[in-house]
Amino acid sequence: MIAREFAAGIGRITISRPARANSLTGAMLADLTAGFDALAAQPDLRAVILTGEGAVFSAGADLDEARAGLALSPEWERLSARVASMPCLTIAALNGTVAGGALGMVLACDLRLAVPGAKFFYPVMRLGFLPQPSDPQRMRALIGPSRAKMILMAGQKITADEALAWGLVDRLVAPEALLDEAAMLAADACAASAAHAEAIKRMLD
Repeated sequence: MIAREFAAGIGRITISRPARANSLTGAMLADLTAGFDALAAQPDLRAVILTGEGAVFSAGADLDEARAGLALSPEWERLSARVASMPCLTIAALNGTVAGGALGMVLACDLRLAVPGAKFFYPVMRLGFLPQPSDPQRMRALIGPSRAKMILMAGQKITADEALAWGLVDRLVAPEALLDEAAMLAADACAASAAHAEAIKRMLD
């Protein structure tokens, strides 16, 4: 349910459970982290594109597993930390809506593209959970404290247009052009040495 590809300096990780809105199980979270680990070990890696299959990027935690405790699993934080520490450019190519804990790995990416119909929400207040530890800080850094509270405390579902205006995403792209646009953004990194790309990323971080 997690597919991984690597070619010409670009890795791609795809969440592939479209019949369940790409909702994430504990095993899938571990597989996502392992996928990023495997790509990070590639000496000629320059960029990673994270995307989903179907009309939704991810609905967050699988409901059955969430009821059994997945919402409190440290694997969410391990995944977002792994994404944030990647030595290359990371691009979330959001093929649709992002909900709940799935937003954590998206916030940890360097760039975020989204299709115009995507929505963004993180209903921890309503569900009685705390967000993963690093998610509020990353969200605040992108959109500021008030807008972060709109999502995390007021439970608002943010449209793609709002997300773009707020800085939660960097560009809206038609679905048929999403992956091509992500690859285009990776072109300069792919033309550079791995050390050069990593050095610029660390200066920015």
